[in-house]
Amino acid sequence: MTVFGLDDSAVRRHIADVSEAGDLDEAAVGERFSRAAWSVITEPGDGAAGALIDELGSAEALRAVLADADHAGPATSGCAPAAEDLARWKPRLRSAEVLRALSLAARVGARLLIPENERGAPGYWPRGASDLGVHAPIALWALGDPQRLNGARSSVALVGARAATGYGEHVAGELSAGLCDRGFAIVSGAAYGIDGMAHRAALASGGLTFAFLAGGVDRFYPSGHDELLRRVVERGVVLAELPCGAAPTKWRFLQRNRLIAACSSATVVVEAGSRSGSLNTAGHASTLGRPLGAVPGPVTSPASAGCHRLLREYDAVCVTTVAEAAELAGEPAEQVGAEQAGSRDSATVVRLLDALSTRSGRSVDELVARTGLAVPAVLAALGALDVDGRVQERGGAWFAQPRRG
Repeated sequence: MTVFGLDDSAVRRHIADVSEAGDLDEAAVGERFSRAAWSVITEPGDGAAGALIDELGSAEALRAVLADADHAGPATSGCAPAAEDLARWKPRLRSAEVLRALSLAARVGARLLIPENERGAPGYWPRGASDLGVHAPIALWALGDPQRLNGARSSVALVGARAATGYGEHVAGELSAGLCDRGFAIVSGAAYGIDGMAHRAALASGGLTFAFLAGGVDRFYPSGHDELLRRVVERGVVLAELPCGAAPTKWRFLQRNRLIAACSSATVVVEAGSRSGSLNTAGHASTLGRPLGAVPGPVTSPASAGCHRLLREYDAVCVTTVAEAAELAGEPAEQVGAEQAGSRDSATVVRLLDALSTRSGRSVDELVARTGLAVPAVLAALGALDVDGRVQERGGAWFAQPRRG
């Protein structure tokens, strides 16, 4: 196998440094190397590259591009890259850049993840990433144990404004910790504000959290979250579509957002201004058919204007509690309803408690007269309340018992 003029031993050595798998055969090594190369050659979400790889496979697609670039003419294969696509990729067709990306990844301990599970080798890939079709990531670079990607029942994206208010950060923390307690992983983008609070609360509660970056995983961004991202590496996973050494740009942030939406069972926008980038994430979630939620805020707060727009114009579900966020992500609604029903008194009990006093005892006849209920109904309700310790009989008279706690 020779790709970019590199012999098999050189390619195998570089791939071994960034792979979880042990002994890989030639086809598996070639698959990983070609996907690493494609991550250098293309920008995130390149649909033309995705379509070519779907048609030919990543290794054969790379060979086709190299052949066309070398001969500056049409490829002889049945599925050739279009001239405009080749013009975009050709300036990046340099073996030195691919080797540099692999070397940088090995230096920081990053792992190369690919969609395929080659011949029984470990295959760790975020759930839902492939739902993006030809715009799915060709490969992902990860810091942290990639086995954790399959360690949660499901995941919820919590996103929002960088310039978050105290209200927004409080709600983000409550939702994140509560969802982790229910077994969900938290997905976000490691930005200041809502994203950072979502990651911190997940870590504090002992839950799993995954951070998607817009540049390489060797360049933590924002730099003020270096320590936070190091903790995510220790307890979760930091992921990027771009290879090590790549810088974050505005376009790459927008493309990164599609991964946050795709790799989550549901997306909740906690706080967002009218032009917040988190609305872009919400748009991707909606396009993918993922459940979308938004947390309402004060109507006078510009920081919640984007959430209110999602609720008003985009059929987002109003999320105010952890239970509602969990329901959005697939937790059965009846479980939430059962908890609420168990704590709700019936109309008969409410009328009876209104008629009772903690100081003055009342007979059954008095209670019948005060409530307008029949004697059997009053006796049945008193019996149940007595078992619960909410009423007490003394000398033929009934007293209400003060509530505990």
